[in-house]
Amino acid sequence: MLELEVKQLIIDALQLEDITSDDIDSAAPLFIEGLGLDSIDALELGVALQKKYGISLSADSEETRRHFASVQALAAMIESHRQK
Repeated sequence: MLELEVKQLIIDALQLEDITSDDIDSAAPLFIEGLGLDSIDALELGVALQKKYGISLSADSEETRRHFASVQALAAMIESHRQK
């Protein structure tokens, strides 16, 4: 399942040692509330997405912020990228 893959990517890329994929709510926000990631985490996650899926994201666009809203949003973006 892609959402599980995305959760594991987040854990691995950000070295979240005390968190399992079960701890991450797919619908919860990734930044500020929810998982509580910050801008440095966003950069690291962006690099990981580029390496694994070949997806290049603009660092400061509204579209990128929407994609990084939740695990569900990231999974949907990866899925739409695969279909191109």
